[in-house]
Amino acid sequence: MKPIIPFLFFSLLIKILPLQTESAKNTAQITVMGLVYCDICSNNSFSRHSYFLPGAEVQIDCNFRAFVPKTREQISFSVNRTTDKHGVYMLDIPSVDGIECAEAAIASTCRVSLVGSSSASCNIPGYSSTTDEIAIKSRHPNLCIYSLSALNFRPSKRDITLCGK
Repeated sequence: MKPIIPFLFFSLLIKILPLQTESAKNTAQITVMGLVYCDICSNNSFSRHSYFLPGAEVQIDCNFRAFVPKTREQISFSVNRTTDKHGVYMLDIPSVDGIECAEAAIASTCRVSLVGSSSASCNIPGYSSTTDEIAIKSRHPNLCIYSLSALNFRPSKRDITLCGK
């Protein structure tokens, strides 16, 4: 009688596992990312004197509409992230049932705002928020990457030696 219990357990496990992988395939894995840089010349563009800013804090606010039959569900969240040593911030959003990559790209909004700079010499906000996003659908099924426009801080005084008048 005891050998039948493991057999039933494994039979049930084999039936459940394909259902879990099918539902995982139907939900989107979404990544929101962008850059923060120090605009040395204070011209709101990345120049040869600019550099990517590690340790900058940003706030990410997103709304995603879920496509669930007979309902209009919406997922909203707000999180803070800090840029890495390359000036990149990133947020991986766990899979949510009802959000598909193609639909998420159409019915979503993300906004990123500067919160603060870890640099004492480059801490005046330039481009301080963005909603310009480029949705990139990966070759992997249902993987979406939202790349947002770069944000920047600048020094309190423009260095005319480096940047001219």
